[in-house]
Amino acid sequence: MRKDSRLSRVLHVLVHMDQLAGPATSETIAGMLNTNPVVVRRTMALLRKAGYVSSVKGHGGGWSLAMPLADITLYDIHRALGDSSVFTIGLTDEHTGCPIEAAVNTAIDDVLEEAEALLLERFRQVTLDRLQFRSRRGEG
Repeated sequence: MRKDSRLSRVLHVLVHMDQLAGPATSETIAGMLNTNPVVVRRTMALLRKAGYVSSVKGHGGGWSLAMPLADITLYDIHRALGDSSVFTIGLTDEHTGCPIEAAVNTAIDDVLEEAEALLLERFRQVTLDRLQFRSRRGEG
């Protein structure tokens, strides 16, 4: 099953952006993430729409933080990226008439909803400046 690493990749970029002397181009960010600049522009546009980054076109332009990392939480970025499920565990739907499948799906779904609510609450408590602090201390 494929993992969605967009959140961690964007967090990585935002912390780096805070440490740069000027704006970061889509090409520079694409190099950090080993991806295409078009993917970067699409993703950063979501963050710009939410007010977390700004952009300037032309020579010397690029992407910049629109607010301090201390004012942005993990939850903010998760939400700006589209509020996808934080878990990649899927429920089966091959035998929709089977009562055992329905019971299994209900049990798994209930646990996942509870776990996701706890995780998202914790996301609301962690600001991005705390990630920067850890990176400066050499903790990751």
